[in-house]
Amino acid sequence: MESTEITTTAPDAAMLEKVLVSGDLSKISPADRLQYYQMVCKSMGLNPLSRPFEYIELKGRLTLYAKKDATDQLRKNHGVSIDDIDIQEDKDGITVKVKGHDQTGRSDVEIGCVSKSDAGWSVQNVKMKAVTKAKRRLTLSLCGLGWLDESEIETIRDARPVIVDSNTGEIVQNAPQPAELPEGDNNTPAAEKPAEAQEKPKFDEIEFLKKWRVPADIPVMKMQRKNAESMVDSKGKPYGEKSTYELYQMFRSIANKIPTLTDEQKPDYQMKISAICEIMQCRKVEKTLPKP
Repeated sequence: MESTEITTTAPDAAMLEKVLVSGDLSKISPADRLQYYQMVCKSMGLNPLSRPFEYIELKGRLTLYAKKDATDQLRKNHGVSIDDIDIQEDKDGITVKVKGHDQTGRSDVEIGCVSKSDAGWSVQNVKMKAVTKAKRRLTLSLCGLGWLDESEIETIRDARPVIVDSNTGEIVQNAPQPAELPEGDNNTPAAEKPAEAQEKPKFDEIEFLKKWRVPADIPVMKMQRKNAESMVDSKGKPYGEKSTYELYQMFRSIANKIPTLTDEQKPDYQMKISAICEIMQCRKVEKTLPKP
């Protein structure tokens, strides 16, 4: 009996030690990654089948972040209630402060901040996002968890969502490319390029626009050009002032995130990608098609 216990628990202990020491889930095997995910869910009373966590690469390390499913289940399990919500608005964005308590009577305060540029011209959408972010941060805080919430991911520079197979624990390496790249920009790793081709060719806007098309698998909605060009990025720069190359890099980044988004996040990203597609299409007509 004693040897059976050691055989059963030793792999768990070794795996946990690796995770705790490195803080990097990419350093463990797919089977251990799957087991760790299930152990985390079990320890918090969460249903792993609902995928309450997803993976993200942050500062070179693969880790987990909490989705809406996680905070919703945690709120129910711990009896988290919101006591007060205070919404403050200024020219740059919305700040929401929420107060709440759990079933033990422990109380806490958290804030959620969202820039007005995150939703283009829709201030109402920004307010809802800020309230949601504040509530989720409060829930994680009251439950004693230092996890990132999905509403915070898009504000973190260099954070990259990673798709991991929920059945095998394997990291999906081959992310789909959303559009045809212009010749000379095929993302070949530098180490595989000949020495004489190390320098990246100059981006040819006209040739790129000739090849540009809206991918059939990317959901876009019709927008007026003035609305598309008036949208601003996180630094306040209007889309209409961005170069075609900058817009394409944004397009690729957003398109790669779409498979990992929740239903709550998709409208914002659809708006952004629709604006980019509208500007691209207008530039293609102006710069490459014969004038009547």
